[in-house]
Amino acid sequence: MEKKDTMALVDKGLLLPLMEEFYTIQGEGFHKGTAAYFIRVGGCDVGCHWCDVKESWNAETHPPTNIELIVENAAKYSDTIVVTGGEPLTWDMGPLTDRLKSKNLKTHIETSGAYPLTGDWDWICLSPKKNKLPVGRIYDEAHELKVIVYNKHDLIFAEEQAALTNNNCILYLQPEWSVRDKVTPMIVDYVMKNPKWKVSLQTHKYLNIP
Repeated sequence: MEKKDTMALVDKGLLLPLMEEFYTIQGEGFHKGTAAYFIRVGGCDVGCHWCDVKESWNAETHPPTNIELIVENAAKYSDTIVVTGGEPLTWDMGPLTDRLKSKNLKTHIETSGAYPLTGDWDWICLSPKKNKLPVGRIYDEAHELKVIVYNKHDLIFAEEQAALTNNNCILYLQPEWSVRDKVTPMIVDYVMKNPKWKVSLQTHKYLNIP
């Protein structure tokens, strides 16, 4: 297949630049502790300096993969499918979620919201970033807001973002892993003073689970 034909299928969401796919335990947020199949899609231009999967940024390094194959693999392992990145909303997620739903699979997404929301989702984890703010209706649709805290100024950003979300959105503050010893006490203190927030930890890292 010629490159232009391949890219046309990527643009339609029928092929996706697949970085990796794996079955594991969800380590963060509301569904922590739940077995889930993760689909990590390449491509992201948000550019978080503390990102722990920077190898996902360049979509061209990850093979355009037929979503039929992705769904077939996912269905073998779990009924909960988490689509993450990179930034998955770089691509049209509609075709992927349509096929996941056709197999009665639960669809979850982890996104910065930097691109318009596409796809049919049972759970939306919105993790906004200062570099490239969320767009469109995702504030109204998000089930949880997860703000990564690297320093005290991120608490101000968290409140600004929380003010934009819907009333049912669950609010989480999560320490950035490399500075967790420094910022976790600050987060705990903040949540105790502002109990509308909850603490999210990367429990999979503490448990040494991929």
